[in-house]
Amino acid sequence: MNPPHRRKRTAMRIRLALAVVLTLVLGACAGGGTGASGDGTATLKWATSYFPTHWDPVVSGSGAQFRELALVYASLTKTDEKGNAVPDLAESWKYNDTGDEVTFHLREGLKFSDGTPVNAAAVKAAIDRAKTQKNSALFGDLTSIKSVTTSGDLDAVVHLTQTDYQIPLLFGERVLQIASPKSDPETLDQRPVGAGPFIVTQLIPGTKAVLKKNPDYWDAKNIHLDNVELVSAPDAATVVSGLQTGVYNFADITPNNAKAAKDADLDVFVQPGFNANNISININKAPFTNPKVVDAVRYAINRQEFVDKLGFGYGESTDQPFPKGYVAYDPQSTDKYPYDPAKSRELLKGIPKIKLTLVIPNADPQAEIVQSQLAAVGITIDIKVDKNWATPFFAKDLTLSLYGTTGRDSALQTLTAHFGPNGPLNLSSPYEPSGFEAAAAKVRQTPLDSPQYATTLQAATRAGLESKALVFTYSSPNLLAKSKALSALPANPGHLDWTGVRIDNG
Repeated sequence: MNPPHRRKRTAMRIRLALAVVLTLVLGACAGGGTGASGDGTATLKWATSYFPTHWDPVVSGSGAQFRELALVYASLTKTDEKGNAVPDLAESWKYNDTGDEVTFHLREGLKFSDGTPVNAAAVKAAIDRAKTQKNSALFGDLTSIKSVTTSGDLDAVVHLTQTDYQIPLLFGERVLQIASPKSDPETLDQRPVGAGPFIVTQLIPGTKAVLKKNPDYWDAKNIHLDNVELVSAPDAATVVSGLQTGVYNFADITPNNAKAAKDADLDVFVQPGFNANNISININKAPFTNPKVVDAVRYAINRQEFVDKLGFGYGESTDQPFPKGYVAYDPQSTDKYPYDPAKSRELLKGIPKIKLTLVIPNADPQAEIVQSQLAAVGITIDIKVDKNWATPFFAKDLTLSLYGTTGRDSALQTLTAHFGPNGPLNLSSPYEPSGFEAAAAKVRQTPLDSPQYATTLQAATRAGLESKALVFTYSSPNLLAKSKALSALPANPGHLDWTGVRIDNG
């Protein structure tokens, strides 16, 4: 889920945040436009629109803020530029012959920043906590996990409820960022402790975090940033001016500010992502209990208008949760419901006038586009902004809403989240399209390196897109800007990887 748009920090909010400053070790803030301080250290000064709302990864879940949490927490695996699972804390992994058990072998000699060993017991504790903690946002992602046992100090054996070859992808930083088992879950939000590349030294909730390089990180030799200053981004225009003047040297930006960033001689680059926006429909509530109304909405949507008005040259229209060219993208499903307002009006003939409330978490121009396009076919939409929108959405109490997803490292997890009977992004739960469960099972039963994996996965996408609960509209990349002193980041889709990144202090 994409978090709400950039928050404007008022003086009241700043005073409140400063009142609850939790300082572990006070550190001096590095200055200078390049990120260099007087002692020559390299400091990443990052303004983010996705400042963690909670620093416990089990509570925070797999939303967009996982990128920020990855500064502190490492995972068993990570993904490379092709989206393949590669080693992180786990040096290797191996399935049994039936595919319902996988053993992760950890790197030797690792420890969390509090000195606790990174061992099989710590992995077991992390998975058990994600499955059982009352406020866990991850338990729905771990339904294939039956139990975890340890074999010696470095082997964590994951026992599955079914054959499931997706686990190495699932256990990446999107779902299983591992905290120290010695930490109290009640205090992780204030004192995050992981085994990632950096250690938090100062934290102002919701506003700022100061971090230093973790010398015990397994790949510390390739981390060339000494410090990180992570701040919650102000409004978009202020971010660009802050980058220009050296207040920040790295930030996510909005498409409408990309030109200003380029004009300011900043590096503006597109980080490939899996972001996809949709209109969420509840077919368990009238008028969507009538399939004709659902199809009328499908044909009423002009996806290109979203791109033209919101993309500013970035992004593209989409009718799937995956970008073209990605292994899970199904070419056979392309343009299945093309823009055809005449057909939409024909489907609505004889149906009493429809008036609906579109509930969203914050003001969003997408909502106005939907309102206008549906009005053109005779459906009246009232837009309601509800800051507590998440409660009725995830309780499946809304009739119509908007949603944006940042995808998952496991494409199957993305599919089940959208189309599965218990999918958190399926507003029509427990409904699922016919044949989807069987198609998803075939994906789980197919090894990632099988020649049949791509076609099997695409068949599951095709089955999922029969769902009447979602109408995808457009996708947008992760748009970022940085000072020229900061070197390029690895091109890992959907992730921000600081391996090898340097700041030129010259």
